[in-house]
Amino acid sequence: MEAAYISSGTNVHKGEDARLSSFVGAIAIADLVKTTLGPKGMDKILQTLSAHDQSVSVTNDGATILRSIHVDNPAGKVLVDIAKVQDDEVGDGTTSVTVLAGELLRQAEGLIAQRIHPQTIIHGWRL
Repeated sequence: MEAAYISSGTNVHKGEDARLSSFVGAIAIADLVKTTLGPKGMDKILQTLSAHDQSVSVTNDGATILRSIHVDNPAGKVLVDIAKVQDDEVGDGTTSVTVLAGELLRQAEGLIAQRIHPQTIIHGWRL
């Protein structure tokens, strides 16, 4: 049944492989903006790669960085969406919310490795 919806040459990840891929992608997004946090945060150089616009910009704003990158990983997209909502609602704190969510996922990855059920982890976070 699954083959009817998936084109040939497509990789399918299931179970533990899919979970690990999600963790890696989301944590990479968080690590990308983590270095820009705080008064001694580093700037990032962003280069546009379109044929008509080859501009270069320097920023340490998490919202700008996350808006400028293309993310394929579903969990990484969730982090980008969290930052977008934070920017739309509050106007600040995009880097902080991204780093916080990334660190929660980093800790969850260790707990999953200890064979703790994901629902138990979520319940603990909600307390």
